[in-house]
Amino acid sequence: MRTLKLVAVSAGLSSPSSTRLLADRLLQAARYRLAEQEYAVDVEVVELRDLAVDIANNFVTGFPSGRLREAIDTVTGADGVIAVTPVFTASYSGLFKSFFDLVDPTALTGTPVLIGATGGTARHSLVLDHALRPLFAYLRALTVPTAVYAASEDWGSGGDEYTEGLPARINRAGYEFADAVAARPVREADEDEVVPFECQLADLRLD
Repeated sequence: MRTLKLVAVSAGLSSPSSTRLLADRLLQAARYRLAEQEYAVDVEVVELRDLAVDIANNFVTGFPSGRLREAIDTVTGADGVIAVTPVFTASYSGLFKSFFDLVDPTALTGTPVLIGATGGTARHSLVLDHALRPLFAYLRALTVPTAVYAASEDWGSGGDEYTEGLPARINRAGYEFADAVAARPVREADEDEVVPFECQLADLRLD
């Protein structure tokens, strides 16, 4: 049985946070869909608030800490990525953008990505198409058609005859994402893969 690795990146700042909750719900929907197709699924969540100092230090020193490097490798090594951010000033949060600024522009090439955002009002929902999609297009990721924005009033709402409720949107997005992950060809190791500079330094270090 093929095992697929799904990673969610949550940029929520509080604990608990609606951003993390949305990430978890999207993961759950995708995992359920993949289980229906008889895939084994390994899931992991990267909480950016725990890496805030490491991310800032990386911009100053040019070198990632061990746990920041591990988080980046976890994201770039996933079969599919769910990326969820709170909305700050009508765009993604600075913490969210700073983390993905540290990801190599080619590392997510062809990787299915499901984007989501949370905010206090539905008026910020265009952040999905005006900010998040262009970001992951630059990173050459495969962003699934349905994205999910959750305003405060969406939680616990079933929608109406004109609008899908949040649970329906989560399920639709999760299923699209799961199908894209399942359809992705198995990646093979690249013999010409560039070794990060810090790894080369470590290899040269004398005891």
